[in-house]
Amino acid sequence: MLNRIKKYFAISLLGGAMLACSTGETDEPLTQVPFTQVHLNDVFWAPKIEVNRTVSIPSAFQKSEETGRMDNFALAGHIIEGEHQGDFPFDDTDVYKILEGASYTLAVQYNAELDNYLDSLIYLIGIAQEDDGYLYTSITNQCERLSGWYGKGRWDRLNSHELYNCGHLYEAAVAHYQATGKRSLLDIALKNADLVNEEFGPEPGKKKVPSGHPIIEMALVKLYHVTNDEKYLNLARFFIDETGKATDGHELSEYSQDHQPIVEQDEAAGHAVRLGYLYSGVTDVAAIQHNKALMDASKRVWKNVVSKKLYITGGIGQRAQGEGFGENYELPNMTSYCETCASISNVYWNYRLFLNEKDAKYFDVLERTLYNGLISGVSLSGDLFFYDNPLESVHNHDRAPWFGCACCPGNVTRFMASVPGYAYSVSNKYIYVNLFAQGIAEIPFMNDTIEISQQTRYPWEGNIKMTLNQRTLSEAVGLKIRIPGWVQNEAVPSDLYHFVDDYPSAYSFSINGEMVDVEVEKGYALIEYQWQPDDVLEINFPMPVKKIVAHNQISNNHNKLAYQRGPVVYCFEDKDNDNAWLFDHFVPANTEVSAQYESALLGGVTTLSMAGRMVKTINGEQVTKPVQLKAIPYYTWNNRGTANMLLWMPENAEACVEKPSGSPALSAQCEGSTGWVSGFNDGFTPSSSADYDKSYFYWWLKEGTEEWVQYSFEQEQTLSSSSVYWLDMTHYDGDFRAPEWWNLEYKNADGEWLPVKTTDDYSLEYDKYNVVNFEPVNTQSLRLNVKLGEGVSGGIHEWKVD
Repeated sequence: MLNRIKKYFAISLLGGAMLACSTGETDEPLTQVPFTQVHLNDVFWAPKIEVNRTVSIPSAFQKSEETGRMDNFALAGHIIEGEHQGDFPFDDTDVYKILEGASYTLAVQYNAELDNYLDSLIYLIGIAQEDDGYLYTSITNQCERLSGWYGKGRWDRLNSHELYNCGHLYEAAVAHYQATGKRSLLDIALKNADLVNEEFGPEPGKKKVPSGHPIIEMALVKLYHVTNDEKYLNLARFFIDETGKATDGHELSEYSQDHQPIVEQDEAAGHAVRLGYLYSGVTDVAAIQHNKALMDASKRVWKNVVSKKLYITGGIGQRAQGEGFGENYELPNMTSYCETCASISNVYWNYRLFLNEKDAKYFDVLERTLYNGLISGVSLSGDLFFYDNPLESVHNHDRAPWFGCACCPGNVTRFMASVPGYAYSVSNKYIYVNLFAQGIAEIPFMNDTIEISQQTRYPWEGNIKMTLNQRTLSEAVGLKIRIPGWVQNEAVPSDLYHFVDDYPSAYSFSINGEMVDVEVEKGYALIEYQWQPDDVLEINFPMPVKKIVAHNQISNNHNKLAYQRGPVVYCFEDKDNDNAWLFDHFVPANTEVSAQYESALLGGVTTLSMAGRMVKTINGEQVTKPVQLKAIPYYTWNNRGTANMLLWMPENAEACVEKPSGSPALSAQCEGSTGWVSGFNDGFTPSSSADYDKSYFYWWLKEGTEEWVQYSFEQEQTLSSSSVYWLDMTHYDGDFRAPEWWNLEYKNADGEWLPVKTTDDYSLEYDKYNVVNFEPVNTQSLRLNVKLGEGVSGGIHEWKVD
């Protein structure tokens, strides 16, 4: 089995063949060393990969069965009767993604039970496929309930997600074929891809539209590498070239990444996951076809993200609206979206750019995302997930075992299994060492196999011991070892964030105890050496705690610091800090910070300790008192229950927000005409109606209608005043404005809703509280009614009652 697996994974996950030896390094892209050749036994990744294998994947398969995803294939194959299940036509992809992850684990650790399970699942997928290759269960099952997504039938609407489903099918098929050598799923995928090629293309009579939700572009590239059939590469290029053309009369849309031709784009906009997937495919195609215009576009948009739209955690996609990008430097914390799938797409994109450009700056972004904003998306237990990953919380965010739109859990399962594949890559002349993790890699290189062993406790310690064993190669082996940007005092490869202090770049390299000077090119140290079996290369990356300042145009981070040690970004959670509010704490910039490893905490983590102050106003005078604070790695938060959490800690009292008290709204139950609601009683006053940093509420998908929100109190309250701070937001996913009118009603003892008595105007001004005083009422419920403006929605930052 192992030899067969190695044979089929001679093609990497990205599909590239190994380059031949020559006298110098070529301009061709690097090749990924397959993850099956990299065996980790470290303290960080190995346990997480095992939890993914034993918990996350089985749990995700079980949820897919419980929610009818498997039954939808059986229904399409006419072996059961019933109704199509689920609320989304792209539920098929969840099965494909988990199957892909399971294939990866099967390749590393064979399990006959899992192998048989996948065979059975593939049988279901196969019988669901129509005779001509079409595979999309909601249409095959004629689910009228979901026709709003797909319209009249096949290929009718750009956002039907049909091609998105195809893309994930292809990726799973390639993984399963490479892991097992079986063609069962690959043949299903190729039959479908051939149908897509017949339906779409530049030739007369074919549909001329982009994919709608990209992923098929990079999936087709994988099919091209497996089959060497140019039509799949050409089809990927076709979908890329159709972006922004509206050739077939469809509406251009930022949301679908279809607002401009690729070669004209220079700013990240629209749906963040779509962007990451699209530009991964763009980079793949550009690299193979040596297309400079496409590659330059990918790099331009990357530069915009890294210099203006990247979170310090590596997350992308600032807004919940449209699950996508906001304006430049708009990087809110509590409302940051940072979808887990977007972080995964960000890793895919950066890795492809790195392979093409051989520049460590892309891997620096990848590492930041990997250790922070991506793995925060799954609990340490492996069975709870974040869809979005905020940088602040006031007990208003929690992981869940599954989602109605379950894209993130399945995506995590397939990604975690593939992490070792990012550790090494090769050119025709050099082995690139990209990630640092204890384990052994067997790397095909220059007609030889080079065994590289790492001993390290990275990311908790920066010491790495590396040995090489070359079996037959008689000449020197060239290593290029990434010197992380944080080691060289660069927070990110732009001016978006920078370290407070000018830490020296005190890294060192030694061979058998003797220090060696290294030449550094594009962030990689070059070492060429005739390695002997007992030779030991030692690398030392000092890991002081580094304090980070955000760009001045990120207004909500003024007078705040973030903390990083090694590649790990830290946050403060109330569980470690006397269950404190935390937003009323600050740590002066010159405070000393100590680091300590705690093996019994959160699976074993290094924590930070520091002295801080807490702000409180007493009798009209603001005072501070000393507190001791502990910070934990950001990715570990919310593993001990719902929490207050913040990542950017104030450095002075000016940036603090004192804990609100007194108002009955703070503890009220919130309801609305759209169901359960939240975001307007957290006690944070915005700086303006366009300040999106803290939680807010909006009537999603409602325009021009009469709506309401209400407070219900545990006990009867005497109320005489209400204040509303209106939301003002413009977005492609909806405009949110002050309503045409609003009023207040209270519920009396008989359960009747009555208007409050007031002579005040129900004002509609922005950037302030709109206050209404009324005759006192005794009630357990107060309702705010609105009439939304025609063609626009509405929202509320804060609603106070007294």
